[in-house]
This record gives sequence, structure tokens and C-alpha cells, in this order.
Amino acid sequence: MTQQTFLYQPKITEVLKNINKVMIGKEEAALLSVIALLAKGHVLLEDVPGVGKTMLVRTLAKSLDCDFKRIQFTPDLLPSDVTGVSIYNPKELEFEFRPGPILGNIVLADEINRTSPKTQSALLEGMEETSITVDGEAVPLKQPFFVMATQNPIEYEGTYPLPEAQLDRFLLKLKMGYPKAKQEMEMLERTSGSHPIHAIDSVISREELIDLQKQTEEVYVDQTVNRYIVELVTGTRTHEGVYLGVSPRGSIALMKAAKAYAFIQDRDYVIPDDVKFLAPYVLSHRMILTSESKFEGTAAEEIVAELLTMTSIPVQRNVNE
Repeated sequence: MTQQTFLYQPKITEVLKNINKVMIGKEEAALLSVIALLAKGHVLLEDVPGVGKTMLVRTLAKSLDCDFKRIQFTPDLLPSDVTGVSIYNPKELEFEFRPGPILGNIVLADEINRTSPKTQSALLEGMEETSITVDGEAVPLKQPFFVMATQNPIEYEGTYPLPEAQLDRFLLKLKMGYPKAKQEMEMLERTSGSHPIHAIDSVISREELIDLQKQTEEVYVDQTVNRYIVELVTGTRTHEGVYLGVSPRGSIALMKAAKAYAFIQDRDYVIPDDVKFLAPYVLSHRMILTSESKFEGTAAEEIVAELLTMTSIPVQRNVNE
């Protein structure tokens, strides 16, 4: 589903311009990533190797003047490699905490499904609780805190697929896809010399990002739009092709994402089209399909598209009245 909208927020527009200088034909993935960032959510990028997942995250991170950390997940990675560890200092005669990479503002979790579920949970705890547990003590994470995780399809050998309950921690799940031939030609031209990522600078400071997130929270959502969200989510719970529908956490996630999308478009209120655009990315990975649906090759995105067609779009009153 493609949504083309002129973006009015100057700072956000600068971030998207940076990404478009590096990534070709990935405008929608860039937009959705920024939506999750403003909504204080996290993103899961799933696709085959080599299509630019890591480069998208690196470019977004470089556009933000925040503390950037990268975690390369491998089968032998331990939870302490993510969270940090307490080491005894013989001079001070006490233990000192050495923070792990999760204590950054922008965290790239590369190939998250290459590591064990125990190590995955160390990252997912921080995403959900905005704190981690080290030696029985809660350690708060820096703010803002934003995770973009990449994973290869589970069909690839040596992977540990994320359980559905853990997928629910991600606000959005995206797929990049292969570029078109013309786009790939342009990609070759851009990277024939110095890589374009080296030419971009940060355009948003840490303080500015926190302020933008606060402004996003203040975007108004009318009851008619909330009712539309609830009807869509309820539809996933009653659909015959769905074994387990979207939880209330999914409803909240869809509302928050819609508020961020409205803010990017310089609106202080959400419209049903915001919800309609974001529903496939917010709801699809939160559903468990029946075995019959899986056997027939039905995708969760197809069920969301069907529900969007079946659910009547509310007529919203003028919020300025």
C-alpha cells in the first residue's frame, strides 16, 4: 500500500531527504521508520540479506544527533553482551557497572533472529519496560530510546524466529523488497565512488527529538477515529482465518502511529485515512492465523486489507467546531 503525502514538518523532511540520498526507492520504509520514532515505538525490518535494511537504520541514526549503538546478534551472544555487566574493581573494592550497547538512544539490533531466545529477551525487556535488569537491579534506559531490529526470513538456516508474543513489542513491521532495475542502476552510480552515507549530517538534536515526540503525543484523536480503530482490531478477533487476533496493545499502537503520521503532515488531529494507511504495518504481525489459512497461503496483510474494505470509514466532524 502506497501513500504519497506532502510532508510539512521541516525537521522531519530533512531526515527523509537524508535517507533518500542514501536509499533509493525506499521512501515508504523511511517514512514509516520516522513514524515509529516519533510515536516512541520500535521497528522490525524483515527481508533477505543485501536489500539495505542495515543501511536504512544507519542513515536514520546519522541524521539524529543521538547516541548510536549497534548490536550484531550471533548464536553465541549472551544477554550480558546486550545489557552490560558488573565488573569488580580491585582499587575501589567494589563492583562497577559497564553498560552494554542497549544503553544508547538509537539502537540497531542487527539480525535479531540469529541469536538465542534468552538473548533476544534481554533486548525485548528494554523495549517494553524502558529499563533493564542487571544483577537484580533495574537500570533505566536513556531517552529517547529507539530500536530498529533487522531479521532475515526464518526460512534461512541458523535462525531463531521471534515468538508472536515478542513480535507484539514492535510498533511496526516492514519489508524492504528488491529494488526495480532502474533503481538498482542508480544505486550502482551513487556508490561507484564514496558512499553517500558519508556525505550526510545530523539534522535533529536529542533535545529536538524529545520535543517532537512530546508534540506528537498532543495530537488529537476523535472518538469516531478511536471507534474505527477498535472495529478494525475487533475484526481480527472474529475473522474465521485468524486463530488469535490483535490485543488491546495493538489498538494503542495503531492510535499512536496514526498520531505520529498526522503530526508529520502538520495536522494536530488524526483522520481515518491515517489509520487506514498504517493498519497493515501495525496489525499484521500481531495476528496468529489458523492452520487452514496458513495451508492456503493466506497472508495476514490480506486479512487486514479485507477488514479495511469491510469496515465502514467514519465521517468525522470538524474538530475546530
